[in-house]
Amino acid sequence: RALAELLAAHGIQPAAATAADAAARAVSAALERARADRDRIAERRAEAAGLRDGLTRAREAEQVSHQLGTLLRSNGFQRWLVAAALDTLVADASLTLAELSGGQFELTHADGEFIVVDHADADSERPVRTLSGGETFQASLALALALSAQLTMMAAAGATRLDSIFLDEGFGTLDDATLDIVATTLENLAGGGGGSAGRMVGIVTHVRALAERVPVRFAVSRDQRTSTVTRENA
Repeated sequence: RALAELLAAHGIQPAAATAADAAARAVSAALERARADRDRIAERRAEAAGLRDGLTRAREAEQVSHQLGTLLRSNGFQRWLVAAALDTLVADASLTLAELSGGQFELTHADGEFIVVDHADADSERPVRTLSGGETFQASLALALALSAQLTMMAAAGATRLDSIFLDEGFGTLDDATLDIVATTLENLAGGGGGSAGRMVGIVTHVRALAERVPVRFAVSRDQRTSTVTRENA
């Protein structure tokens, strides 16, 4: 209408079809420009999304680099290694302690101290020094077995491997049921139970019931002059 009025003001009276064609061409051109603008906006939005993703990855890499820089300091790296090794040691020992205690105890650690989790007391946590004599032996045995396993796994190719472990006494503090559990655990360890390679387990004990379960025994006797070692087979 505006075009027709403009033409009429100058004394021109175009046919109706001519005005409609001119309007259609104007609309078509405007539509093409709008589509081009839309495509440019979509491209720029995609570029912005890519930049945001790149910024996120760069920030994550910066955090990792900063953390590595902190850990690889002469003192920080050692602390990190010790903390990681202690976490692994306690996790393995906790599994063994749970087996030895019939599911009652697990181990954790905090601030450089070992802590026992007592599932029979609403999962309460307390220092290991509060354990009884027999319970302390179970926790010590669990840590010793975990330590021997870790040293074996960490041995480099060609290095000396820890294929034996000796336990000296402590068995006298155990009741009959716990003694049987401990003996079974040691038998499984020597036989490669749990998927680990079997290793030699030596026991120094005065408990006859435990000694009788050992396939090869060395009995030590002594008199006023000397000591004698005699091999005994089960």
